[in-house]
Amino acid sequence: MKELFDNVSFKCSKIVTQNYSTSFSMGIKLFDKSIRDSIFSIYGFVRFADEIVDTFHNYDKATLFSNFEEDYYRAYNQGISLNPILNSFQITVKKYNIDDELIQAFLKSMRSDLSKKEFDDEEIKAYIYGSADVVGLMCLKVFVNGNEERYQALKPAAMRLGSAFQKVNFLRDINDDINQLHRIYFPILRDNELTENIKKKIIEYINEDFKVALEGIKELPDNSKNGVYAAYLYYTKLTTKIEYTPVEKLLNERVRIPNRSKIWTLASIYISNKLKLA
Repeated sequence: MKELFDNVSFKCSKIVTQNYSTSFSMGIKLFDKSIRDSIFSIYGFVRFADEIVDTFHNYDKATLFSNFEEDYYRAYNQGISLNPILNSFQITVKKYNIDDELIQAFLKSMRSDLSKKEFDDEEIKAYIYGSADVVGLMCLKVFVNGNEERYQALKPAAMRLGSAFQKVNFLRDINDDINQLHRIYFPILRDNELTENIKKKIIEYINEDFKVALEGIKELPDNSKNGVYAAYLYYTKLTTKIEYTPVEKLLNERVRIPNRSKIWTLASIYISNKLKLA
């Protein structure tokens, strides 16, 4: 029975999300129940692609990634896949009319991680668009239930939020990126070491992205506004923590927000909403 298999597929995407990202899983709890499965399916798809290029070091990553892409398009064309992550994702793509350009841009950025180690200004813009902005745009398609007019209106702010999140991730993971994966995502670091002044400039750009993104968050539908706002608060807290973390420490360990702080953020938004204060 296909309906049962589809339900199992979405549950698998939920398990992937819960095991790979505590923060994202908590944020999804603030989304309306009607869209949670679809967001889980998007996360499962992008997470598996990211895992291939970032962690499967003892395997043929290029072949795995090509197979993953081919399996997705086979699933899309056939309307089913025995890979539950791909099966749930293709259902979401069709239900909300997610543009293939977004998926192709994402896969292109992920594939570049297989070989590219440094980026110039234009290349990093394209990389961030594909690795982060389009993921936000896929979710936005779900939030607006495929409404193209609302999607286009909110698209610029959604892209700025995705860019901010990705730049924060780059700073948070800079130790692993440089020392283990040998990647430099900030063009300024190709010829310069990370200093407090350079970190300050990067954070200024991030905060500009957050400022624009917040205006868009205010205009989101009620089904998703609180969940996206929770993610915004989490990342702004992480940015502040990075700002006050010495560079030498940042280059040697990953900055984290304690789970208790994440839970409090979600709880405060939930309570405010219940009291009609949000």
